[in-house]
Amino acid sequence: MRILVIGGGAREHALCHALSRDIAVSELHCAPGNAGIAELADCHPVDPLDGQAVATLALRLGAELVVVGPEAPLVAGVADAVRAAGVAAFGPGAEAARLEGSKAFAKDVMAAAGVPTARAHVCATPAEADAALAEFGPPYVVKDDGLAAGKGVVVTEDLAVATAHARSCERVVIEEFLDGPEVSLFAVTDGETVLPLTPAQDFKRAFDADQGPNTGGMGAYSPLPWADRKLTDEVLRTVLQPTVDELRRRGTPFSGLLYAGLALTRRGVRVVEFNARFGDPETQVVLARLETPLAGLLRAAAVGELAGHPPLRWSEGSAVTVVVAADGYPAAPRAGDPIEGLEAIRAEDGPGAYVLHAGTRRDEAGRVVSAGGRVLSVTAIGADLTEARERAYRAVGRIELAGSHHRTDIAARAASDQSPTIE
Repeated sequence: MRILVIGGGAREHALCHALSRDIAVSELHCAPGNAGIAELADCHPVDPLDGQAVATLALRLGAELVVVGPEAPLVAGVADAVRAAGVAAFGPGAEAARLEGSKAFAKDVMAAAGVPTARAHVCATPAEADAALAEFGPPYVVKDDGLAAGKGVVVTEDLAVATAHARSCERVVIEEFLDGPEVSLFAVTDGETVLPLTPAQDFKRAFDADQGPNTGGMGAYSPLPWADRKLTDEVLRTVLQPTVDELRRRGTPFSGLLYAGLALTRRGVRVVEFNARFGDPETQVVLARLETPLAGLLRAAAVGELAGHPPLRWSEGSAVTVVVAADGYPAAPRAGDPIEGLEAIRAEDGPGAYVLHAGTRRDEAGRVVSAGGRVLSVTAIGADLTEARERAYRAVGRIELAGSHHRTDIAARAASDQSPTIE
């Protein structure tokens, strides 16, 4: 199978890493890719937001499946353009991708489907935002209605900070704060059948002990030893399947990867957000444990044959990923710094740990340099979370990137059998 992956972050590197190990994949391409992906796939300099250019590339390569990774191309209708060209695409069309592209739209879908979520107000004026903030009180949760590259959400006790964020957005969703641990659950769907993957937990704050600003994610782990074994079945029944059914009822079926960000509150499971694609950094740990060949799974969803797909198989071990971020991230990340130590990880850590590139490129001298805020995801597998953490942090210690920072507490509580508290 010839596959073209669209994107150039750690999520796409994780997808390419898994696809490269699938014997069903005869050719692997990526557009635009990054320095790490280029070691696994042929990379092509195509604008991932240009649906016609992506479709043309897919036809020229003879691609049998196009996997659209990032949210912006999905919202821009790239999957629609690929399908219109007669090529199978994994990823929702533009209308269904509004589930991530507009938080107000997602709230409307959830209300119609009876999906449990936080109470919220959609605000288009300063006066509406002020009234919503006063109604819900602190902690304030203010979300940019549109895409914001993982930086559109502010959770704060400070009314001035919440108000300033609301004023900076054209339209915002202000909602009640949901306490309790957060969990991410992915599901592959063809618009009718929904096949959930395994839960993961990520770490949004920039620094240890959940301090600092929100980020796109500083690390993740899977499985969740503290989670109820029935959690996945409950979320499938109350969240995932009703959402997919509602979108199909509206005439905009959702085919691709549906991501549910969940809060486990004292009142039960509540949806924090939906994404229309694999999440980063959870993808890194989920795919690290997936033993089912990925290509066949994605193609079955793309062509409407998921009902006949065999049950998914998972490794018994654990996976941990730690994000290495650039100096200044998330406010003003510095780019262009050389990255050293990658070869040492390959040589000394073996298959137990590997590096997935996010914001990297090769400079004129052929060196791998930083080119984004979250630069690398160091992923490791082990018999349990303790071993996976040890391997991940040993590998992180080999990386040399001037001014970089990373969290040191990814999966620490779970590895020490400390379950998150549901308030």
